Amino acid sequence: MKIDLQLNGRPEDAAARAKELVALGADGLFTFEGAHDVFVPLVAASGAVQTDLMTNVAIALPRSPLHLAHVANDLQSLSRGRFRLGLGSQVRPHIERRYGTEWSRPAARMRESVLAVKAIFTAWEERSPLDFVGEFTRHTFMPPTFDPGPNPYGRPEICLGALGPLMTRAAAEVADGLLVMPFNSARHFRERTMPAIEEGLALGERTQSDLAIYPQVLVGVGRTPDELDAAERGVRSLLGFYASTPAYRPVLEVDGWEDVQPELNSLARNREFDAMRDLIDRDMMNAIAVVGTPEECAAKIIARFGGHADRVCCYFPGYPVVDQHIAEMISALEVDQ
Repeated sequence: MKIDLQLNGRPEDAAARAKELVALGADGLFTFEGAHDVFVPLVAASGAVQTDLMTNVAIALPRSPLHLAHVANDLQSLSRGRFRLGLGSQVRPHIERRYGTEWSRPAARMRESVLAVKAIFTAWEERSPLDFVGEFTRHTFMPPTFDPGPNPYGRPEICLGALGPLMTRAAAEVADGLLVMPFNSARHFRERTMPAIEEGLALGERTQSDLAIYPQVLVGVGRTPDELDAAERGVRSLLGFYASTPAYRPVLEVDGWEDVQPELNSLARNREFDAMRDLIDRDMMNAIAVVGTPEECAAKIIARFGGHADRVCCYFPGYPVVDQHIAEMISALEVDQ
């Protein structure tokens, strides 16, 4: 199983950190759209390492598909064909109040964004007229001055992050890959995600071979009691944040934890973050995240995702993870397969 690791930190540190992560055994690196731009660190990394690179995710709704196509095309060239464009929708408060753009029908808009970017790529690759007219965007003008022409490495893969059935169906219908959100239990994946994938593939008249599935997982890894305690606290803190959001309630419902969501939401409004973490018990933590020694984490990742995917994105949230433990976990994954 291939492992993608998050490339954190400031853009000026990206090249050095990328080298360190690849030395640990990472098969790919991905960026998150947080305090820094999601694309710039990958530009730095592309000249430093020869490994797969991905945005995980770039928020698509505030961006024009043409902007996304240009930056993805350039990163595909810089990385010599090793770039994947991962897109996501974010939630309404962020889109309206942080990005200052319009929020409506996110699954429909994301579906159209993927199709529009694909249409732009096709026009460049085939040197054909650009003629995409959708419900939310239109692209019908591409003078030669603005046309980069065919990419020598082909067009990059487009992945769509999804949790709910509408977005998952959209991803399965039109995207090259599905990024399964990290707040996701094995039961939710089996009972909610897989049926939505099948419905989306049917809508697009596609087969499973047309869609790569990239699960994402929150990992708490350590060896000593102090390391494992810190890892658990970091994982549980992020789980509490996720679970406080109404959008993530369906995951809790599947396993019978839906009553925790409004309580967490109330605590979040009052900024009682320690109390939020304490509401995430061990059963919930172990159902959604992966926690343990490097060898235990590797075995749990294989058990949960080995039958569905050959590549997993790993996050180490909110605690000082030891790089050697990451390397040992990756080595254990190679042995366990």
